[in-house]
Formats: sequence, structure tokens, C-alpha cells
Amino acid sequence: AISYAVIDAGKKQPAVAITSIGVSASAASCDLPTTDKAGGNGSHVGPGTSTPNTTRVKYSTVPPSNGPHFAADAPSNGINFYTAADRPKMETLVHNLEHGYSILWYDQSVSSAQKAELQQIAKLANKLDASSGKFIVSAWDPSYGQMPAGKNFALSHWSASLTSGSTAVASQAGHRELCGQLSGAVVKAFVQKFPRTSAPEPGGA
Repeated sequence: AISYAVIDAGKKQPAVAITSIGVSASAASCDLPTTDKAGGNGSHVGPGTSTPNTTRVKYSTVPPSNGPHFAADAPSNGINFYTAADRPKMETLVHNLEHGYSILWYDQSVSSAQKAELQQIAKLANKLDASSGKFIVSAWDPSYGQMPAGKNFALSHWSASLTSGSTAVASQAGHRELCGQLSGAVVKAFVQKFPRTSAPEPGGA
């Protein structure tokens, strides 16, 4: 009876909209999304490749939106949220970008309350049609470059269009959006503009 009551109460709880998390889009101090020249699809480096001693890639943007990467992508940890202590390697996450993921990076200085909001966003963004199961939130690694002053959050996505037989990439671009404040509304707009289906390898896990 107690279990039924808990389940029934849970069903009556209103669903949280991703757009209600953080500040509004207009208050987030975001730059316009970029269109970066992209390349490196299918370019694997590191263990298990022809360049096994390559342990680090120098990316041209902060955060990266495309480029060479490790041969294996990051499997889901169940929540798709990572701290500085457990985040996958940058080169691993770029492989996820190649598969259609969008990644929300956050500066390690954000507050505990914002980290809780980031976990909510990770959960809700993975339920949106545009990013279903392909959204990651990760602490940014400053050894790959500093976020611009006043920007504590950044989104990235690697988009592409394929040839008619889906056998090759016809065109591609990287996209980044850097923000001063966290906004679920910005996240939703970003993944809708750059969906999981737009990627060099959208069928990748």
C-alpha cells in the first residue's frame, strides 16, 4: 500500500520543463552560435590506431566542436552528467560529437545549486526529440584552453549532411554557443537547431 501511494504521488507530480531551469534566454548573456570549419570525421588517434602514442589533440576552438578523436566514444554512465573527477577524455567526447551528441560544458567554479540544475538539464535534454539519448553535460577541462571571460557555460555540436546514400559526408560544420548564465531555454533552442540527426555519423551509439 505504501509503495502504491509513493508511485501514485509520483505520477501526480507535474513534469518539469527544461525551459524553466536557470535564467531566460535573454538573460543568459549568450553569444550567437558559431559556424566553425569542420574536419576530422573518421580520423581516429590514440590507442588502437595507427598513431597509438597520440594521447592529446590540440583543438582549434574552446570548446571543440569537431576534429580528430579517440577510437572509442564515451558510453552512457546512466545520467550523462560528469564532474571534473569522472569526465571522459576530451578526445573521447569529441567522438560523441561525431555521433550526433550535443555537449553542455560548464566551468568548474559554478555553484552547487547550478550543478544540481545541470543534472536536471542532462536528464531532460535526453528526453527531447531533437537530442534524445544524445546529450552530455561535462565539466570543462581548462588545460584545453580557458573559457572567454564572463562565459561559464558552452554548448557544442558537430553537424553534417550526408550524400544520398548516406555513405559519405557531403558538408559539415561545428557549432558552439557560449553563455554567461545557465539557461534551459538556450539548451532547448540549440539542440532543436542542431539535432542529433545532423552529424557525420548519426547512427553511432
